[in-house]
Amino acid sequence: MEPIIFSIETSCDETAVAILKGKNEVLSHLVVSQIDIHKIFGGVVPEIASRKHLNYLNKLTEKAFSEANIKPEEISAIAVTYGPGLVGALLIGLNFAKGLALNLNKPLIGVNHLYGHIYANFLAFPELKPPFLVLLVSGGHTMILHAKDFLHFEIVGQTMDDAAGEAFDKVARMLNLGYPGGPKIDKLAQNGDPIYDFPRPLYHKGYDFSFSGLKTSLLYFTKENKNYKIEDVAASFQKALIDTLIHKTIKASKDLKVNNIIIAGGVAANSYLRKKINEEQEKNNKLNIYFPPLNLCTDNALMIARAAYEKYIRNKFADLKLDAMPNLGLKDIC
Repeated sequence: MEPIIFSIETSCDETAVAILKGKNEVLSHLVVSQIDIHKIFGGVVPEIASRKHLNYLNKLTEKAFSEANIKPEEISAIAVTYGPGLVGALLIGLNFAKGLALNLNKPLIGVNHLYGHIYANFLAFPELKPPFLVLLVSGGHTMILHAKDFLHFEIVGQTMDDAAGEAFDKVARMLNLGYPGGPKIDKLAQNGDPIYDFPRPLYHKGYDFSFSGLKTSLLYFTKENKNYKIEDVAASFQKALIDTLIHKTIKASKDLKVNNIIIAGGVAANSYLRKKINEEQEKNNKLNIYFPPLNLCTDNALMIARAAYEKYIRNKFADLKLDAMPNLGLKDIC
């Protein structure tokens, strides 16, 4: 009998729940975004995010079970993100999950948020299996990972300073574009030309990334040049950052002789990233590149449920002492 997993994701400013049967049968998938609230402040306000999670979770849970047409007693386990993320937001979801687990007498599964982003791809591509490389690009993380089995990932390279999504948000603030920055820069860049040659730090050095120099270069450019076209600046910045991501990922693929590449995280929704890395696949027919659907790139509970499935079938459960870990790292990904 296929397990039915109810999952909760509250690591930042999306309140999400989902119900997944087996590996890929979606019974419910609900997300409430707080972007319209936080964009007034130019970024996520942790206390507001936590309060909104508290307001939304109960109603979303009721709606999820109604949509799935099952009773809470019919689920096999409860999965929840326990890190990384905003500590207050994580605690709301975690304590809600613990209450459900205790009330329903169901096992609890703690899921690393990063692990969830990776497994969003498995919902769309059930044939995926290790070994594969992961380019994980989000607001808080940028890294290349080597998956040798389903639950363990080796870090090949990672950012030394800003994450890619963080760099997008900071540059968007410099250009007075508002929050969230990634989609706004992506949209502007589609109407611009990448005519400015911004730096690509560490481009030819290993697999690690650095985006603070790129960000600083753009800041000085905007101060010293007042007649630039903002669409061209957006396109130039985006090209420098995305080209660096792709260059290092393809280099790692060749060096490690791994032809399957997964793109994961919020920046996986970027249209230029999708276009350019697909061009790499067209150049090399040995490469197999996988993107999650756009609705699974940003934070959601369905990816948490799919990650939890791998732990469920291996009996990797948590107890009620599980605590929120805002700085949870990749070594703790299982």
